[in-house]
Amino acid sequence: MRMPSVRRVQRDRTALAIFAVVALLLAVGALYGVEGLSRAAAQGGERVAAVSAGAHHTCALTESGALHCWGANNHGQADAPGGRFTAVSAGSSHTCGLRESGEVECWGSNRSGKTEKMWGRFRAISAGGNHTCALRESGELVCWGANDSGQTNAPTRRSGVAAAGWGGDCGEPASRELECWEPQGDSETDELADRFRAVSAGGSHNCALRESGELECWGTVYKGETDPPPGRFKAISAGWRHSCALRVTGEAECWGNNEGDYGDGPIDAPPGRFRAVSAGGLHTCGLRETGEAECWGFYAYGQADPPDGSFRAISAGDWHTCGLRESGQLECWGFNMHGQIVVPSGRFISVGHALGHGCALHELGTAACWGSDEWVHVNPPPGYFSAISVGPRLSCALRSSGELECQDHSWNEYDGTYPSPGRFAAVSVGDSHGCGLRGSGELACWRHYWPAYEEPDPPPGRFRAVSAGGEHTCALRETGDLECWGGNEHGQATAPEGRFRAVSAGGRHTCGILESDEVECWGSDEYGQSGAPTGRFSAISAGDQHTCGLRETGEIACWGDNENGQAEAPTGRFTAVSAGSSTTCGLTEAGGVRCWGGWAVRLPPAVLAGGAQEPQEAPPLSWGRIAARLLADGRVELGWQPASAEERILPAQRHFPADTQAERWLRSSPIDLGGVVIGRINARLLADGRIEFAFTPTNGERILPASRFFPADAAVGRWLRSTEIELSR
Repeated sequence: MRMPSVRRVQRDRTALAIFAVVALLLAVGALYGVEGLSRAAAQGGERVAAVSAGAHHTCALTESGALHCWGANNHGQADAPGGRFTAVSAGSSHTCGLRESGEVECWGSNRSGKTEKMWGRFRAISAGGNHTCALRESGELVCWGANDSGQTNAPTRRSGVAAAGWGGDCGEPASRELECWEPQGDSETDELADRFRAVSAGGSHNCALRESGELECWGTVYKGETDPPPGRFKAISAGWRHSCALRVTGEAECWGNNEGDYGDGPIDAPPGRFRAVSAGGLHTCGLRETGEAECWGFYAYGQADPPDGSFRAISAGDWHTCGLRESGQLECWGFNMHGQIVVPSGRFISVGHALGHGCALHELGTAACWGSDEWVHVNPPPGYFSAISVGPRLSCALRSSGELECQDHSWNEYDGTYPSPGRFAAVSVGDSHGCGLRGSGELACWRHYWPAYEEPDPPPGRFRAVSAGGEHTCALRETGDLECWGGNEHGQATAPEGRFRAVSAGGRHTCGILESDEVECWGSDEYGQSGAPTGRFSAISAGDQHTCGLRETGEIACWGDNENGQAEAPTGRFTAVSAGSSTTCGLTEAGGVRCWGGWAVRLPPAVLAGGAQEPQEAPPLSWGRIAARLLADGRVELGWQPASAEERILPAQRHFPADTQAERWLRSSPIDLGGVVIGRINARLLADGRIEFAFTPTNGERILPASRFFPADAAVGRWLRSTEIELSR
């Protein structure tokens, strides 16, 4: 066993004195993903070739070139595209990869344009805080995104003269306006001084390694992070507010912010020789020549306490770290706020999700939970269960014996009432209360803290299902009739007549499945959450302001609020669905968990036994047009008109709002053509009142048809079409 060093003992003693303050400020106690050292293998039978730890998400590149990302997914930063890649870099809220062709592809938040398409061929990529930098094959640097601190002012030729003639080296950025640099110097020394071989993007600064071995940094100057030491280096890593580099002799040297100093700071590199270094948020990790990991800096979450053993690569995120074993296995440790280091594995039979966290019930009866936010921490109890229900502040699990076990998620002291003793057959937890269904069919309810209303006693009689919502509850009698009670300011507790076979109470609305298998919703419809689509459904889940249903064919359809993508259901076949606040989770036919929307925990397919996604078939060569018409309420409805069909395809999210912001591109939900997703419709409002249309194929670039402008004075109800768009394989 590895013995602690004197410095480790000293910093541990220091940590005891400040731990209470750190816990209060950063919610350490509530946000630990697991107790002690937490690790997760990020692949099953496929070996990992590279790993990159972002702010609150992680990405791994397999030897086959496939990407898998997991952890925080509030901006889609963990939704890795398909295809083959050679490199990946996880930033703060976005991710970028290099395809085999050398092209850059980025996804996630596009604030300040940091995920915009950059044309040309590259050999290195680095995603930073709110910007991106890449190294062209010719050795020149290009950066894009936020430039509030000059972080995208990449250095060019040392002469500083731009050449616009044929003799220069030109690249085509996202704007497609040519950027050129002057020809290379006449001497070999000038050439080495002008060319770069590595780049690393930090929080709001960057550092690059020249071919000569010299360092150059630029961007914000918070505490000296852009002042690299002189000399020759062989590797560079820019962290949040500090940077580290490896000298050609193997020693690590760091500079910049040292506010992580609780006995050691992130820039206090230990002596000795390293073969790799990675600068994170307030900590740094390096690999010794023997392959052992050593970390220094802020360590309250365990991110600077690596496991024993040998690694061949290491990547430090904001508050967590991941290392790649020689065997190709991944191990991660540290902060687990968004499940970036621990993900459930196995085959699951039910799933629940609320307020950034979720739980699933394994087919063996054990519970697995993931994710959290600043208020919530989910740690499932041990044992075997038959059902589990997840609420924003309280979750309850039903043991195989019929007894209920509930857990409070908040910092606040639990001051509600507890479930009455006895055996239950079902349980449902809402925002501030819960209800259980006894084996006799009778109901028992209890309230949590901060009750929004006084929960009345449930009605008498026998029921077969119950659902607790935001401030109301609905139950299904054995006859199929519905009965609802509690908050009713939006009519959510005014159950319609008719016979139902399922019911789900949401935030301020309710949905049920009729005996005809059709969905009927009532209550608030502010975001369209009560506007159920037609068709036959087998399951329904009402979230806070959106709803999702499972069609009889296994596909998921969602409607309502889609601000965070929670209503953009992925393609494929599922067996269950759970709609939360701004996130939705479903169970795939293979038993894997898949989540989407704000703060979703993206679970890598290879991690979930049986949960791997089937590769999507490439769309065949096809033609089509964008169709649009003006509605009476001022919105514009969008659709896809295939060249080979008379019927228009209308995506679930297809209405362009009347009051949208000018020049902002909006997109529809995916267009499904014969079971294959071909892409999405894009639209934006121009300053002259017209609407410009475009189409983005799956894994393709945005296509602008010749006729693509919807007139400002279009007639209401009349369908107009763009010119034809070719979609090739």
